[in-house]
Amino acid sequence: MEFVIYILCCIVLVVNILPFIPHQHWFFRVWDFGRIQLLFLLIILFLLSIFVFSDFTVFSRIVQFLLLFFIGYNLKVLLPYTPLYSQENKCNSSNEENSVSIISVNVYQFNNEYDKLIRLIEEVNPDIVLTMESNKDWEEHLRKIETNYPNTHKVTLENTYGMHFYTHLNVIQSKTNYFVADDIPSFEIILETNSGKRFTFFGVHPPPPSPTEEENSKERDGELLSVAKKVKESNYPVIVSGDFNNVAWANSSVLFKKKSQLIDPRIGRGFVSTFHAKYRLLRFPIDLFFHSETIQVNEFKTLRAIGSDHLPLFCKFCIVTENKSENLSENTNVAEDGEIEEIIEEGKKEEGDRDAVATE
Repeated sequence: MEFVIYILCCIVLVVNILPFIPHQHWFFRVWDFGRIQLLFLLIILFLLSIFVFSDFTVFSRIVQFLLLFFIGYNLKVLLPYTPLYSQENKCNSSNEENSVSIISVNVYQFNNEYDKLIRLIEEVNPDIVLTMESNKDWEEHLRKIETNYPNTHKVTLENTYGMHFYTHLNVIQSKTNYFVADDIPSFEIILETNSGKRFTFFGVHPPPPSPTEEENSKERDGELLSVAKKVKESNYPVIVSGDFNNVAWANSSVLFKKKSQLIDPRIGRGFVSTFHAKYRLLRFPIDLFFHSETIQVNEFKTLRAIGSDHLPLFCKFCIVTENKSENLSENTNVAEDGEIEEIIEEGKKEEGDRDAVATE
C-alpha cells in the first residue's frame, strides 16, 4: 500500500510540474486544464501519506513537502475563480434598457440533437447566439431561429471550426478574421443595443493542443493573442466569447487578459465549467468570456446540456455610461509584449491538419 501511494504521489507531482516547463507541446500544456481535479488529488494523497508512510525518511518528507507546496500553489491559482474572491467589476446596475444577453455554445459538429439547442434558445430568448463547430447540417436546422434572429454572420466549415452568429440587434459592421490560419475563423462584429449603445463582439474558437487534434498550442495561443491585440483597436466596449480551448489560469490566457485589458467575469463568481458536459467530475472551464470595464455582468452561468460535449454558456450584461478611471487589469510589460509577438508569429508558421472549405 505504501509503495502504491508513493507511486501515485510521484505521478501527480510530475503532472503538476509539467505546466511550468515553457514548451508548447500538448503533453506539457494539457495539465493546466485539470488543476481543479489535481488539487483534490493532492489533498487526498497528502492525507493518505500521513497515515500510510510508516518511516519518516528524508524522501517521505520531501514528497509531503512537495504535496503541500502544490496544494498551496493550486489554491492560489484557483481561489480567484471562487465566490471567496471579490469580483473585478461587480454589477451595480439593473438597467434592463442597456442589457444584452448571449448564448455561446460549442454544439459539437457530430451532435444531431438540433432541436435541443433550438428549444433552449426559444426559452432563454437571448439577444445574441454564437455557435461553434456548426457545419452545413447545423446551419440548415438553425434556419428555424432566423425569424427572431434575422441578422447573421456565418462561416460554414466541415472541419469542426465552423462558426455562426445570430442576433436581432442592429449590426453596424461584421467581418471574419483569419489571424493565424485560413481555416480558423474568428468574428469581429460591431453591434448596437436597443438604446443606441454600441459595442464590439469577438467570437473565437482556436484549436486545442491534444493528442487527437493539434500537436502543440502554437495556433491556439497565436490566435488568442492576435485577438487580444485587435481588441485594443476597438473604439467601443468589447465582449470576447467562445470556446478558447484554454483555461483562464493558463499562461496564454493570462497574457490575453493583460494584453486586451479585459475583465474575466469568473473572478469572484465561480469556475462555471463547461467541458465535459457528460462527466461532472472531469469538468473544467474552457468556454471563456471577457469584457471591457465599461460593461457589467448581471448573470453568468451554464445552461442545460444540448447533446454536445460542451455546456452552453449564458451571459447577461449591461453597458454602463460612465468611464472607469481605475485600471482593473495589469498591463503587459516590454518582455511580455515581445513574448506575445513571438507566440503570434509561431502560430502563423504552424501548419494544422484541418482540411475544409469555408462558405460565408
